Amino acid sequence: MDDKEVNMKKVNMMRIFLYPLFMVVCCIGFLGCLEKSADWNDNAKSTKGFNDSFDDLDAFNQGITPNIGGNSMRESPAIQEATMRPYQVAGKWYYPEKVSLGDSFDGYASWYGEDFHTKKTSNGETYNMHAHTAAHKTFPMNTVVKVLNVENGKSTIVRINDRGPFVEGRIIDLSSVAAHDIDMVKVGTAKVRLEVIGFGGVINKDVKQAVQNVQSDDILKSEFQVSSTPKSVSGGDFAIQVGAFRRYEGAQITQERFSHTPPYQSVIKEFELDGAPIYRVFLRGFQSEQEARDFLKKNPQIQGGFFIRN
Repeated sequence: MDDKEVNMKKVNMMRIFLYPLFMVVCCIGFLGCLEKSADWNDNAKSTKGFNDSFDDLDAFNQGITPNIGGNSMRESPAIQEATMRPYQVAGKWYYPEKVSLGDSFDGYASWYGEDFHTKKTSNGETYNMHAHTAAHKTFPMNTVVKVLNVENGKSTIVRINDRGPFVEGRIIDLSSVAAHDIDMVKVGTAKVRLEVIGFGGVINKDVKQAVQNVQSDDILKSEFQVSSTPKSVSGGDFAIQVGAFRRYEGAQITQERFSHTPPYQSVIKEFELDGAPIYRVFLRGFQSEQEARDFLKKNPQIQGGFFIRN
């Protein structure tokens, strides 16, 4: 037997020895993966509750009632401020407004459902057509509103978490479940009256009728808390100083330069400094401090600009 045949015989013997060992190792690894997978599935099934990565839709799909006043609601100051900024749709500017408890508004409601289910709303939530939410063009986010169908007397309660409807004459876009509550799904629109009854996703405890409606309805009771709330909410009223001049003519030039910066308004205010007048030019209309800061960052040519709260 030559050297080549001897080497081939050694290789074959090594294969015969190593192959069963390799199969044993693979089987052990596979069984370990199965065990780990089973543990992970058991843990996933037993997990019930909200955390930072959870949203209302995740909760609903797992059979957990969305707690609108809890961790599932995106109500951080940053989001609240961002959604109070003026915005533009189809060439038209909309300005989030101040509203107070008891304010009422008349108009037409529409609704949106399955086509938008699981898509993002304007405040970053995932739209859940089974939760009592709605879209409004200018109400502060998380404002709680009673919606009365004036045609049949049925009412429901919703929390504002989206922007719209951008159709002339319509003042609110209801979720599917809210539209069913007031029996307007088949006709598509309904004449309604809106009443502001709370803020931050919480119904004000002094709005007696709304509190009674919630306490007598298990679904609404699971979604809304009843407690003390502010009497009114707005995004704020901030302005940026973009220039200061001893001569009024200089202030006029700067005012004109910033007059084409919608949705903001440039104004001149006269002050006194060292016994002489000084004319300061302000850009007004910022709904939050963060919005004003963002504007300054995007416009570094405004040397020494600073913001104030009116």
